Amino acid sequence: MSLSLIQLLPYQAIADPTDGFTSLSLGSSNFVIQKPYDVSVSDRYSFQNGIRKLWVYSTDKPFMSGSTTKPRTEVRIRGYDYTSGVWQFEGYAYVPSGTTGVSIMQIFGGTTAATTMVLRVYNGALSYYKTPIVQNTYNRWFRVNVIHDVGAPKVKVYIDGSLVYQVNGNGASTHYFKFGVYTQDNPSNYMESQWRGIKVLKK
Repeated sequence: MSLSLIQLLPYQAIADPTDGFTSLSLGSSNFVIQKPYDVSVSDRYSFQNGIRKLWVYSTDKPFMSGSTTKPRTEVRIRGYDYTSGVWQFEGYAYVPSGTTGVSIMQIFGGTTAATTMVLRVYNGALSYYKTPIVQNTYNRWFRVNVIHDVGAPKVKVYIDGSLVYQVNGNGASTHYFKFGVYTQDNPSNYMESQWRGIKVLKK
């Protein structure tokens, strides 16, 4: 057996997180922008060459007048809300250095909390809520796959194709995926994330 073939074998044995899933159709109507209520979409969001860039400032207004939530510019995936089954979010994310104290992706809905899963960035570390799971994510594209098995209930987080975190869900509810920037604790003044290759998949 040649050396090159031997080197390929371990890679071939690794299953892709999307194996067994069906990718669902996504159009422009499935991407709903939530941004500070007093600015236009183009002031906090752009979509060029397949890349969605979302940014927000810690001093911005909430997404609607009267809301007590923190500033955000997020995409809420519409049309694929779910209460059961096994669902997956996939996307490639980029977070520039300096962005911190921010949620970049979440599964909304739960019985014991408002969300089932939140990926945050603190000083370059990608965290499940406040638990660091991947270091050194600044200034590079990384693949994000999040699988939510509502019935199990389990959430699995894959980064660059590797399983990095697994945890119980927060209870069945009406769930949906969101990504972008949503201010959390000890935020930077300016927060940004970029995304491409967004997919919603289902078993």
